[in-house]
Amino acid sequence: MGVLTTVKEMFAASTQNPNRGEDPTRESEGAYWCHDCGERVLDLDVDGDDAPECSSCGEEMTFERSVGSTGCAC
Repeated sequence: MGVLTTVKEMFAASTQNPNRGEDPTRESEGAYWCHDCGERVLDLDVDGDDAPECSSCGEEMTFERSVGSTGCAC
């Protein structure tokens, strides 16, 4: 049973932290959306405080805050 326990522990450990791989000092507050094109840019990927332009149509994107506490602005 040692192999099964090890595999079970490995899968449990891989799902423990929803923010793994991200900078723990910065937490996402939402994302910028272009509703016409359906493009999304996470707020952590934007430099400065101004809303970015959509890379497809050039319109200013809209900021929407994350409702959940999962760290995702989905």
